[in-house]
Amino acid sequence: MTFTAEAIAQFLGGVVEGDPGASVNTFAKIEEGHSGSLSFLANPKYADHIYTTGSSIVIVGQDFAPSGPVSTTLIRVEDPYGAFASLLRLYDENRPRPQGVSPRASVSPEATLGEGVYVGDFAVVESGVVLGDGAAIYPQCYVGKGVKIGTKTTIHAGVKIYEGCVIGSNVTLHAGTVIGADGFGFAPDTGDGTFAKIPQIGNVIIEDNVEVGANTCIDRATMGSTVLRRGVKLDNLIQVGHNVEIGENTVIAAQAGLAGSTKIGRGCMLGGQVGLAGHLTLGDGVKMGAQSGVDHDVEPGTVLLGSPALTGIGFHRSWAVFRKLPELVQRVNALEKK
Repeated sequence: MTFTAEAIAQFLGGVVEGDPGASVNTFAKIEEGHSGSLSFLANPKYADHIYTTGSSIVIVGQDFAPSGPVSTTLIRVEDPYGAFASLLRLYDENRPRPQGVSPRASVSPEATLGEGVYVGDFAVVESGVVLGDGAAIYPQCYVGKGVKIGTKTTIHAGVKIYEGCVIGSNVTLHAGTVIGADGFGFAPDTGDGTFAKIPQIGNVIIEDNVEVGANTCIDRATMGSTVLRRGVKLDNLIQVGHNVEIGENTVIAAQAGLAGSTKIGRGCMLGGQVGLAGHLTLGDGVKMGAQSGVDHDVEPGTVLLGSPALTGIGFHRSWAVFRKLPELVQRVNALEKK
């Protein structure tokens, strides 16, 4: 598909500066731009590339003030990053989705497939599965008995969904993700030091518009459900324990670990490698810096840093002290010698 600067500006509510007839048919980073590509400039770190880029059109902020001649056509908008993201979404939504069931797939005759469904090579769809219209099951996926998958949901290659789980509409599960494996539930056996497995008889519920990154594991509940509410976004390599609940529009970065029965509120932001102990409650709007370790309930709107985690201001005050510890030790040693 080819679009002109004028058409793009109308879609974004922006203003063209340069040739309104300039056309693009692909996207590129501003430093790698070439004829026919569309780029954006949001970070001042990349501002120098605006003068040398080969991109035909670049989206910039309304306050961008060039310090030299610019040969490319500019489209000025309020938020260049957000505008570029909206164009990428439009492009992605208009790409053709695969359809049809591969003859190399194993689909139970007792499964229900909606219109326009895709099931790739060597995928397995068990009995009682319901696939909504436009759902895509890529090669080598496993969809267990009784799983429900909503409309236009994409299950990428190698995903495993255990029996009884429920996946909403417009969900994306990236490659290698495991949904509904047993939670880590074991009870110590009296006398012999062994551990007896506690059967995990619940399921996982993933609501609409959720995205789960590659190789993330979401355990089924011991009883009831592990739940990801509408709009949750999980990065790669995250562990979500049994009976965890994650509130609407919460985002969690890579390698985080959420122990069982923790409840996370709406609109939270958790950095990479955050660790949460079990049976905690995090209020709405909580933010945690990377590698924060939390073993207590957290009030809504709190910002935490460090391990064990402290409030943002508490962490910075502590940092002001412990970064000087080597100097303080030397002073104490000197005083002891005197």
